[in-house]
Amino acid sequence: MRRFVPALLLLPLATATAASAQSWEGEVLSLHNRERAAWRVPPLAWDMGLAAAADRWAAELARTNRWGHSPKSLRGNQGENLWMGTRNAYPVSAMVGAWVGERRWFRPGVFPAVSRTGNWADVGHYTQMISARSVRVGCAIRSTRSWSYLVCRYSPSGNVDGLRIP
Repeated sequence: MRRFVPALLLLPLATATAASAQSWEGEVLSLHNRERAAWRVPPLAWDMGLAAAADRWAAELARTNRWGHSPKSLRGNQGENLWMGTRNAYPVSAMVGAWVGERRWFRPGVFPAVSRTGNWADVGHYTQMISARSVRVGCAIRSTRSWSYLVCRYSPSGNVDGLRIP
């Protein structure tokens, strides 16, 4: 049975090159940068430090079999996007695509007034992806027997009150 659990609130690799475009990391970066380009926002660069931080949290989620954002005290000025779904049931494009799907509720504006629904959390993953304030991203995937967890970290954090998005 396939199960998709929508990612929760957004609070959130060295630079990727064409050589990494075949990896899942390159695909994640490409999907982010495609959305950013649509809004004329400069591309993100892959940051290995952020990827390592994302991996630590993804490993914690998998180890404890729980769901939720890392404590802000562990992230500093990093944003964080989370996704969870049935192990091996979703390609990376669907994982990131869940965040991109929030575009339908997004309206450009000053954060947090950026959602057609009136609730910024409905677009929080998407706004983090396209925020011009964020310049680097790093992600990790960890799995249990049943679940896969995708965690992406962004620096600096993009969802900041008073910030125009995009």
